[in-house]
Amino acid sequence: MNRKHFLSSFIAAATVFPAFKTLASTVENESSSFKIPPYLKPGDTIGITSPAGYITLEQIQPSVLQMQSWGFTIKIGDTIGKRDFTYGGTDDERLADFQQMLDDPNINAIMCARGGYGFVRIIDKLDFSLFKRKPKWIIGFSDITVLHCHLAKNYGIASIHSKMCNSFPDDWSKAEPIQIETILSIKNALSGEQMGYTAPSNMNNRQGKVDGILVGGNLSIIETLADSDSDLDTKGKILFIEDTGEYLYSIDRMLWNLKRSGKLKNLKGLIVGGFKIKPDDAGEEFGKTIYDIVLEKVKEYTYPIAFDFPVGHQRNNFALKCGVRHTFIVNETGSVLRTV
Repeated sequence: MNRKHFLSSFIAAATVFPAFKTLASTVENESSSFKIPPYLKPGDTIGITSPAGYITLEQIQPSVLQMQSWGFTIKIGDTIGKRDFTYGGTDDERLADFQQMLDDPNINAIMCARGGYGFVRIIDKLDFSLFKRKPKWIIGFSDITVLHCHLAKNYGIASIHSKMCNSFPDDWSKAEPIQIETILSIKNALSGEQMGYTAPSNMNNRQGKVDGILVGGNLSIIETLADSDSDLDTKGKILFIEDTGEYLYSIDRMLWNLKRSGKLKNLKGLIVGGFKIKPDDAGEEFGKTIYDIVLEKVKEYTYPIAFDFPVGHQRNNFALKCGVRHTFIVNETGSVLRTV
């Protein structure tokens, strides 16, 4: 999807999916209590920290320069450039750096430098007491799904699921249009612009129109948080999922977990983003597609479902606001998700 196609498809969606109206009959009282952090204005500060995998100062420079060009001030955390095997510093170092970012009143948003693995090792030691009184936007995806789920479960505070520092192009002038558009969606999300995305029609989609709070992220992370203090509550929500590097049987197992734990039962809608599938081992073919696997788990439910949505471990990974109310429409021409 290039920039021209994205913009034209969005304009077309305004015609195909006319006048978005709040669907009063679908609004859940429990979904209206999310706090929306203040949107950023020029001069505000974005802190960059690495609570999961390691990354170097050189590797984040393209993101620093780009966000500065948007008018924001950048504060680089102590974990940038640190390394403890696969992590961006020891658990204590990553905990201290993230805590400092949470507590600093002069930091207006926190950009996680990259994913990888490690946030679950520090999440229970973080003190959110100052943060919940004065929330700020936290940005990231993949392993950062731990935080999106934790904030939704415990504090009802919105956050931004999007690309991170390691996805910014080294040379903006040579970047592909889709890469530029996805990075700019982060700026738009932080600035409070209305967000809206479309996806093409898929024969496996289920049509419908709903309104609700958006939650979700990486499927394997959501599954592993089950019955923990960060367990994601999906009741009455629009859920989006994505994953990468998993066997089909693993995705099947994770979705059975979501189904058996009730996470698929009372959704408003389901959005299936990018899934990079690990090829079956020879002689161990699973025999089902990602579409088969998902539809099997939701066949008795009636909410709308959209496949191939532009979110996940892929180039067309647009910024989504978790904890923010959206309208979600699926019909014969495709699907659209738009902030209300």
